[in-house]
Amino acid sequence: MIASFYISLYTDIYQARTAFMTHTIKLLFSLFLLFMFSCKTTKSEIYISTSFHEPADEGLRYIYSEDGIHWDSIAGTWLKPELGAHKLMRDPSITRTPDGIYHLVWTTSWKGDSGFGYAYSKDLIHWSEQQMIPVMAIEPTTVNVWAPEIFYDEIKKEFVVVWASCVPHRYEKGVEDEDNNHRLYYITTKDFKIISKTKLFYDPGFSVIDAMIVNRGKNDYVLVMKDNTRAMRNLKVAFAKSPTGPYSKASIPFTDSFVEGPTVAKVGKDYLIYYDMYEKKSYGAMKTRDFIHFDNKTNEIKVPQGHKHGTIIKVPRSVVNRLLKNRN
Repeated sequence: MIASFYISLYTDIYQARTAFMTHTIKLLFSLFLLFMFSCKTTKSEIYISTSFHEPADEGLRYIYSEDGIHWDSIAGTWLKPELGAHKLMRDPSITRTPDGIYHLVWTTSWKGDSGFGYAYSKDLIHWSEQQMIPVMAIEPTTVNVWAPEIFYDEIKKEFVVVWASCVPHRYEKGVEDEDNNHRLYYITTKDFKIISKTKLFYDPGFSVIDAMIVNRGKNDYVLVMKDNTRAMRNLKVAFAKSPTGPYSKASIPFTDSFVEGPTVAKVGKDYLIYYDMYEKKSYGAMKTRDFIHFDNKTNEIKVPQGHKHGTIIKVPRSVVNRLLKNRN
């Protein structure tokens, strides 16, 4: 009888403890799921890309993506161009600094301007006064200032802006006319008030435009660029240990011809290089991990019709939610 009593008591205690542990585990798991959902919906970052529509006189546009592959439009324009001979906003390039400020640069005219446009914003909705940054004023024969690309150097805490300009009779002519023989130039600045002297960034021995800097790690930078010679008009890469170089010899092409405006998104462990297939009026993409081997993912991406090349960055989900709420 005594043994039976203790066995029954032990069984009851064991069952009660098991029920308590099961309930506790379920509760903790539910709290974990709630925390993960909360992080995803309120604190996570998603992809956004600057954009423009031809003929590039309406202003800044955005598209966004949850996964870096499938994109949707955010209706409206968010910054009307006011600068330059043609008052355009082409090639809008953006970066976000650690203080949460967004910095934008863009092409203001096809020809005739000696600089690029610049403005900043805290929310991608309200923008500062637009400034012309006259980086090629020192070269009076400059034909153009095209496709400025902004990169933030977190080590030196400064911006690097790279663009393409044609200075006739400055470089070996090659296959291009003198007014289409571009090279890449750059400036550095911490605040867009004090600007460094303009310097040559990259001379690959051919006409080159549309440069984008990608930081893969310490002392590890990739330059994605367009070979703009008539025979090529495709994308190549080069490598360096510093964002300002010196960069290696340009690689062989990794895309077909008639493409431009590369931008790069880190998706998982891979990099997706998006580019504007301007003859087909659509977008292409290549996936890579090492910028040496590439897989064509053009048939897997979805980019809204009419979107033209900008720069992809990650932003807090709340920023995109406000844009969608305030769409104009």
